[in-house]
Amino acid sequence: MTAKRRTGRARRLAASVAQEEAAHPTTTTPQQAETQARLQVLIESRAIWSALGGGLLGLLVGLVVFYEQRPSLAGDDSIQFYGAIAGGIAAGIAFLLGYSLNARMANIWIGQRPRLQQLIDTVALLVVHSSIAVMGSLGIFRVFQEAFIGLTVDHLAGALLVAIIGGVAAYFSFNSGARINAFTLSTLLAIFMASGVLVSMIFAENPFWWHVMFSELGTGQAGLTSFWTFNTTLVVSGIIITTLTAFIARDLEIWAGHERAKVAQRLEARADQRRRPTGRVPLATRVSNSFSGHFRTPRVMMVRVLMVTMGLSLAGVGLIPISLHLQAHTIVTAVFGVSFLFILLAVPYLLPGFSRSFYVLSFLAAAGLVFSFLLWRPIGYWNLTSLELVGAAILFAWLIVFIRNIAALVERVRQIETA
Repeated sequence: MTAKRRTGRARRLAASVAQEEAAHPTTTTPQQAETQARLQVLIESRAIWSALGGGLLGLLVGLVVFYEQRPSLAGDDSIQFYGAIAGGIAAGIAFLLGYSLNARMANIWIGQRPRLQQLIDTVALLVVHSSIAVMGSLGIFRVFQEAFIGLTVDHLAGALLVAIIGGVAAYFSFNSGARINAFTLSTLLAIFMASGVLVSMIFAENPFWWHVMFSELGTGQAGLTSFWTFNTTLVVSGIIITTLTAFIARDLEIWAGHERAKVAQRLEARADQRRRPTGRVPLATRVSNSFSGHFRTPRVMMVRVLMVTMGLSLAGVGLIPISLHLQAHTIVTAVFGVSFLFILLAVPYLLPGFSRSFYVLSFLAAAGLVFSFLLWRPIGYWNLTSLELVGAAILFAWLIVFIRNIAALVERVRQIETA
């Protein structure tokens, strides 16, 4: 009875938050703030229960597989191996629980999208959270094994370490799913891509893959593990970019609605000031207002289309390895780069109303991409791998700053509307 009552309470709180947010998208009422605070406390409580469940799962796995054995930290049949399995399972289950609690009910707009898109996004996010837990376990215990060469532990200590992995993975995955937003999603994307590429590099059978380019990791010559890890990472990352676009576009629409209203009021006031006694507005004023309205109106849909194009093209890079079709692989890679470069150069036109410093940053990022390309061809200072590393760094740095600027603008709109 207690579990059923608590489940009902969670659903009521989440539904209440969703209704209040839908009714007041740009303001925070006292009732909405109180309900959100209660929901956050409940999420934290559920995250602890998820951690306990993940820890119990890891403990049971460890007690069974390490019975009457002394496992090593890394290697075959080690704490690293079984910790990765327990952590991946615990992270996946905990994420689904957290995502269903908050993202499906508190963020009701996600559930209003097409079912197929919801399913694809959920599966992609599930893979991201489980993969981060798996790769985290593989990396951490490999480092510890290198630090404590030859160390083995008894089966109780081994089971306890696996339990810790399961508990930590479940706790953070539940919180991630329950509190997911554009900023946390971009951070997850960066961690996932970096981890996936790193694992691909570690398991690459060709130690000189970097003499060519990163896409070499996605070919059969790099080995089966590297092939599947690299290409799966790109495909899932492309899907995550499209999911991230939905979060970004939603926040941009809140800000853009306020900007459009502000621009309309300003232009109407200018027209009233210059209105003739006959009631007609001079042609010059009408033309000026038309141009001003055009260039000061945010174009959220264009941003959304460009970012979705980036996501789909990145997924295409993983779906079409260079060993499968070099020309098609090159085309989808070029589409990704050109789409991102266009956003950087056109951001003052696409999103008028952002700070000038952000425009300067975008232009510098575009200049950095172009200069890096020139260092590859025709100068020949470095190879394509270096260009791809620089491009990835610029992409994620700009994306994080972009999301933080959006959050600041949306918060300003909410403060203005509340005042």
